[in-house]
Amino acid sequence: MTPQFRALLVHLFTATGAVFAMLAMLAAVDAKWDLMFLWLVVAFFVDGLDGPMARRYHVKTYAPEFDGVLLDLIIDYLTYVFIPAFALFKSGLMDGWTGWLAIIIITFASAMYFADTRMKTKDNSFSGFPGCWNMVVLVIFALEPNFWVSLVLVTVLAVSMFLPLKFVHPVRTERWRAITLPMALAWTFFAGWAAWVGFHPESWAHWGLVVTSLYLIFAGIAQMVIPEKDTASPF
Repeated sequence: MTPQFRALLVHLFTATGAVFAMLAMLAAVDAKWDLMFLWLVVAFFVDGLDGPMARRYHVKTYAPEFDGVLLDLIIDYLTYVFIPAFALFKSGLMDGWTGWLAIIIITFASAMYFADTRMKTKDNSFSGFPGCWNMVVLVIFALEPNFWVSLVLVTVLAVSMFLPLKFVHPVRTERWRAITLPMALAWTFFAGWAAWVGFHPESWAHWGLVVTSLYLIFAGIAQMVIPEKDTASPF
């Protein structure tokens, strides 16, 4: 297999996210929320793999005719933003004016964030909340908090997208990666299980979602507060 063909396969693998997005949207239109989130979890898993694969097989060198970053952003907006916002609105978890406000905030702020050239920090973390509304909305579906709590959560996270706060990338942020990556994988597992059991209120997966979500939200901010140890040799 030539390097060019391997690089092309990576792009094709990334593009499968668009198919999973469509399957999730079809499930959402029929109000099959558990099935919708299962497809979104699959898309989330693909998104976690395609980046390391693209770097390993040097897609920018061997398949430059396709812009992998643009392809990834298009799919991410569908799976991270558009479909979750639609589900939050149509599910009734945020009813009336709060639902309208939530989808306007989520879609508008995320469109601006995804186009922001400053969204990555020097250590490959995210500058500001990275618009992972699929994760936020899934937790809302699982816990079903009061709609005021959901509105405050959506508003705070939307504002934090444009604040100088660091949010870790599970794969690319090297600091604490030994913890962050397993946490992200655990979140994916808990999310998939919660959707699989139809977001049963007594599912143990909900506690796992809370713990892993809190870590992924606050780990980057904690890194800003806790200075990194200097591992350089004094000699």
